[in-house]
Amino acid sequence: MEPILHGLILAFGLILPLGVQNVFVFSQGATQLRLAQALPATITAAISDTLLILLSVFGLSMIVLQFEWLRVILMITGILFLLYMGSVIWKSETTKKTNKALPIRQQIIFALSVSFLNPHAILDIVGVIGVSAIKYAGKEQFLFTITCITVSWIWFFGLMIAGAFVKKLDGKRNVLQLFNKFSAIFIWGTAIYIFLDLM
Repeated sequence: MEPILHGLILAFGLILPLGVQNVFVFSQGATQLRLAQALPATITAAISDTLLILLSVFGLSMIVLQFEWLRVILMITGILFLLYMGSVIWKSETTKKTNKALPIRQQIIFALSVSFLNPHAILDIVGVIGVSAIKYAGKEQFLFTITCITVSWIWFFGLMIAGAFVKKLDGKRNVLQLFNKFSAIFIWGTAIYIFLDLM
């Protein structure tokens, strides 16, 4: 039970704080016409987290992040993607007459960008989950890893459903429109934070 409880607490601790990935998945649940249409963003985010967790457990991402030039490229690319995504979300409409929810391709691209191009998210997974996994071996390490991955999938689907629930409560979409503006500002703020950290 120890690796399961450890993975459960650790994964929830990393994923609960407000982040670009969480904001994006929630916004898709809230802006898509039907819940199923938000699945591309949700599944992509969950698969991306799964890959990052597996890489961190096997130590491959630790090796990659040792190269400073690669870290700089990752951060610059992440900044550009976040700036672009913030502008798209800022301009998106959530009124019933002019719903301009993101199509499948953009959902997948944005979900990948907020998962793999956010250096702080990667460092959290590598630095915390990867390091914590070292203390386990064999079956215990497998249970720890599966628990972290399961928490990630449950969380993202929960965010998507929560977004859809808020949409139903917000008949005129005023709250969702404000949420879009807040999301865009938050994403731009993250881009600025990464830029300052790079300097």
